[in-house]
Amino acid sequence: MKNFMLPISLSIVLSGCASFGKGVAEAVLEKTDGEDTRVCQVLGKSFKGIAPGLAKPKGKTKVLMVHGVGDRIPGYSTEFLEKLAKELDVTAKVSLYKDIQLMSSNEPLGDLRVTRLQNKNNSKELWFYELTWSGITRDQKALLAFDNSGEYSYRRAEVNDMLKKFSNDTGPDPIIYLGKSRELILRAFAQAFCWMNKISWDDIPRGGRHTCTFTDNVAGNINLDEYVFISHSLGSRITIDGITRMASLLEHPEKQTTLRSLDKIKREALQQKHVQFFMLSNQLPMLQLGRELPEVTAQQADYCQSNGSKYTSRMFAETSIVAFNDPNDLLSYAIPHDFIEKYLDSRLCINVTNVNINIAKVIDAFGLGKIANPLEAHTGYTKDDRVVALIARGIGNGSTAPLVKEKCQWTEITD
Repeated sequence: MKNFMLPISLSIVLSGCASFGKGVAEAVLEKTDGEDTRVCQVLGKSFKGIAPGLAKPKGKTKVLMVHGVGDRIPGYSTEFLEKLAKELDVTAKVSLYKDIQLMSSNEPLGDLRVTRLQNKNNSKELWFYELTWSGITRDQKALLAFDNSGEYSYRRAEVNDMLKKFSNDTGPDPIIYLGKSRELILRAFAQAFCWMNKISWDDIPRGGRHTCTFTDNVAGNINLDEYVFISHSLGSRITIDGITRMASLLEHPEKQTTLRSLDKIKREALQQKHVQFFMLSNQLPMLQLGRELPEVTAQQADYCQSNGSKYTSRMFAETSIVAFNDPNDLLSYAIPHDFIEKYLDSRLCINVTNVNINIAKVIDAFGLGKIANPLEAHTGYTKDDRVVALIARGIGNGSTAPLVKEKCQWTEITD
């Protein structure tokens, strides 16, 4: 039985096939009754979450979502957004969302959907930006389309054919990202970040193809607005690489990029920001394998301390990474302390809080050992109320949600 379950579990995770996980393994891997004993351990500094920014009298809170592997279409984060909006009490949509087809140098870079939410008395306002970059890799993955045709698929067992099709969709993305498409995906991220800095809702087009540039009145907006980034799996690598790329370009303004109009005043405004990154099913350690180190490492004190020799060249005042990891998610990892100094760009002034959380329930598999559904452990973060509450209201502050106080254990690590 054990030998049988292992390849099934691996196949579920690698394929991302929900129907297989529900149809074949449901009786073994899920438990629908009894007390919820899933672990939620928070290790690191306290973090504020999104809610305190919404309470500020000036400025807006702007959240960018970046997806992981697999082909997506705009709207993929709708369920998560609705849960987050409910937790933050910003459930009123000001208008229909806006869909922008991102462009740079006449090249399509995917889609950005922007949703504007408020509470009932308009005292809170959240702008949610959903980046869909998978269109960049879609044509390259078409190389495998022949394998999904009846000529080949009919020879497979039904379940194996389903797994293979999902594998053909999700497996190539990390490989493609290592090639020339990486620059296009990072430019898509830069375009999304640029649109985040627009002051007025009317500055964001309702649709069509557009290229964003930083305008002269952006600096005041940077000072007032709150920035939050949420990512899943490969999206976490894209987010870190995208911000690191911008830090490098800002230090070398001669390079012609979206950021060329980000002058000294705007840059100094960015350098005062405390930015939050929430990484679901974090994969930074695994996706660092075989890669070169960032341009600037092991210089945290020089860039991030006020008396440091390179303090004026930092990207942000502080970047708080909250890395969510289900120990039973076979493709997720915590971020060890020494990883920050060696593998993450010093200009971002990063501190990390790890959240070890059981997304999937751990159960007894017919007395043969403990087991958890690896599919749910990898894909269920955005549906988990504890994850949503942590992102919305943080931990170790006055806004912490009652659910988090009840279900999560916090061990403060200040260094």
